[in-house]
Amino acid sequence: MEIDYIENEVSLSQPPAVQRRRIRPVDDAHPFDLDAYISGYSGRTAFDRLVHIISTCPTLAPQALKLAFAQIEELRDPTLYQTVMNAYDAVADLPEVQLPPTSELCSVNTAWCEEVTKKNQAERTKLEVELKTYSNNMIKESIRMGHRDLGDFYRATGDYIQALKHYTKSREFCSTSQHVLDMCLSVLELVIEQRNYAHISSYVFKAEGALDTASAAATSNTTAGSNSAAQPPKKSAERDQVQSKLDFAMALFHLGQANYEKAAQLFLKIGPPDSLGDWIGKLVAPGDFAVYGTLCALASMSRSAIKSQLTGNAIFSAYIEQEPYVRDLIQSYLSSDFKNVLELLERYSTRHYVDIHMYLHIYDLTNLIRNVAVVLYFQPFQTIRLDRMSTAFGWTVDEVEKEVVALIQSGRIQGRVDSQNKILKARKADHRAELFARAIKTAAEIQSANRKLLLRMRLQQADLVVKPPKRREQDRAVEPLQGD
Repeated sequence: MEIDYIENEVSLSQPPAVQRRRIRPVDDAHPFDLDAYISGYSGRTAFDRLVHIISTCPTLAPQALKLAFAQIEELRDPTLYQTVMNAYDAVADLPEVQLPPTSELCSVNTAWCEEVTKKNQAERTKLEVELKTYSNNMIKESIRMGHRDLGDFYRATGDYIQALKHYTKSREFCSTSQHVLDMCLSVLELVIEQRNYAHISSYVFKAEGALDTASAAATSNTTAGSNSAAQPPKKSAERDQVQSKLDFAMALFHLGQANYEKAAQLFLKIGPPDSLGDWIGKLVAPGDFAVYGTLCALASMSRSAIKSQLTGNAIFSAYIEQEPYVRDLIQSYLSSDFKNVLELLERYSTRHYVDIHMYLHIYDLTNLIRNVAVVLYFQPFQTIRLDRMSTAFGWTVDEVEKEVVALIQSGRIQGRVDSQNKILKARKADHRAELFARAIKTAAEIQSANRKLLLRMRLQQADLVVKPPKRREQDRAVEPLQGD
């Protein structure tokens, strides 16, 4: 497993031009409860998040190391001991960090490692022999299950390459749409654990096609059956559960591509927590949806869309209850209390950076939210003093000026800055000139369309002259008689 280190990341403090920092603080100004956070996860994702916390928050590294060692013995991969110790040693080697050595905190359970290694080797041999037997007997369904079991085994033992190989190999032996759907969901779980976002979309599309086919077949079977009144709700619930998983996977794909608007729409579309089934805790926690959906929405969607799709979304409100500060963040944004918005983003920045899916995008998302806030604040004004904006955002006047100048240069704000008097002035629009320009443009488009129409008519007339219509067969038969 590769450990992603946060390098040269920008602090979320209020001034825009703060130097980037590598590590995240955990103190009264940046609260973070590790025990409460990690309790929402299980299995491999809990371990991966603990390793990421060790790399991100050296203050919590000893505590996270102990939790990671305890988590390893619930898994089946002895190599994880070396992975977490390498991550801890890499942080301990930093000059600004002072941590106790690993030997003082935890010790490797060598007896457990030897026992698990033997069990893994025995199970691997057993599964490979079974698959070979099924292949020799040409039992299609058994071959599919053999590849599936080997994929599950390699995934549990940390060999993601072999797991993906066997999952995809089982596709050749799928005989129903449900089998294809199960294979796609297994691969999606694998690539999400691996954080390989580029492969998500192709398997989501395959799963959606298989889901439609399986639903159509189930509907036809239910209609032909006698107990048609009891079956549709169950099938609908199963379909909704699968669709919620696919929406979540596709939202992660768009998040990985930095397409925050589409990611926000899909995060806000996801059903209630129970609709994700075993993915809750295994891959994601309910509170993560509140953070993902809110940050992506604030960074990319209009205020009216946020009000209708986010605050008016009863299902998403259930996720927001898991992270109470998110509700304060949304209310502050909608009430134009942008200083509180930026303060909340800074206060809970550690919570955002420790997330293994979001930490690469937090800096960009925060910049987008900050830029939108400045644009929205200036919209009602023709002129405004920069010191008033500095009070509203909690920045110095020079920092406000740099931020505003950058937005003017990017075209987000139509205005100019009076550097001497520290005033931002909106660019006056000449509505009469704009009206004449639109009228001239429309007239030119109409003239061009008429010219093309006249040219087309002339070409049709010329074609009729060059190629006269063919005479009928009766007229040709009459011509010799007239000549006689």
